[in-house]
Amino acid sequence: MEQTVKQQLADYKQLIEQKLDEYIPIEYPEKIWESMRYSVLAGGKRLRPILCLEACRVICGDYKNAIPTACAIEMLHSQSLIHDDLPCMDNDDYRRGKLTNHKVFGESTAVLAGDALLSFAPQIILQKTPQEVSAEQKLKVLEEFLVNAGASKLIGGQVVDIDSEGKQIDKETLNYIHENKTGALFKLSLRTGAILGGANEEKLKALTEYAENIGLAFQIMDDILDVTSTLEELGKTPGKDAEEGKVTYVSFYGIKESKKQLSSLCAKACDILVNNNIESAVLKQIAASISERVN
Repeated sequence: MEQTVKQQLADYKQLIEQKLDEYIPIEYPEKIWESMRYSVLAGGKRLRPILCLEACRVICGDYKNAIPTACAIEMLHSQSLIHDDLPCMDNDDYRRGKLTNHKVFGESTAVLAGDALLSFAPQIILQKTPQEVSAEQKLKVLEEFLVNAGASKLIGGQVVDIDSEGKQIDKETLNYIHENKTGALFKLSLRTGAILGGANEEKLKALTEYAENIGLAFQIMDDILDVTSTLEELGKTPGKDAEEGKVTYVSFYGIKESKKQLSSLCAKACDILVNNNIESAVLKQIAASISERVN
């Protein structure tokens, strides 16, 4: 990776970490805010907020209007992880190499921390987005956020994923799970960044297609890592998919075919950028590097 792209990614991540810390205070009752902060500030790649910032930058040349939305998306992502790790769902003890939220704060507080983040994140969009962003743009961003966080996208994917455990499912159901449980947040990130940058329909469509490809690629790589990585590498318990009887790309297609599809999706994502004159070394690098992930 070129040093300039590495530095840009590092700068984005540092900004996101700083703003997340700033946006989530500790107030009374302290326990709920501490629980929220524990998961949101637990580290991670910060890939989704980076995608949001970069989508805004490539459209209008600046990313500042997207900072609150990018952080709100990371709060939503953290909420989904808190709930995903609960005993009633995927029942995991580790996330990002640390004890999961319910192991530290208890199940009831973990559930409430997820609920709190889900309602707090849109407030950040409304309260912190710069005034020069139009009310129409903010409304579009909020609609994107609420739809993708809800029953037809993120939650819908989670429900079908849980209902499919231990069952034989078809390709369409597997794709539905991945497109919504994982892909929805990638689309949300790229689309809201583009909207805040003032993208036209052509550029918005291109970035949406890019998001669809890298979102599916990211999940396929997740499925591969679940059977090839260790706890230390992955930061969470490996082998959980097989243990829970989940159908994944690896169990459905095998590792060889999964890697082939992964490579094809990443290449297609890069082609979408080139074919639509979207100049972004960051977006190209993110697509190209998904297959190099170790966690």
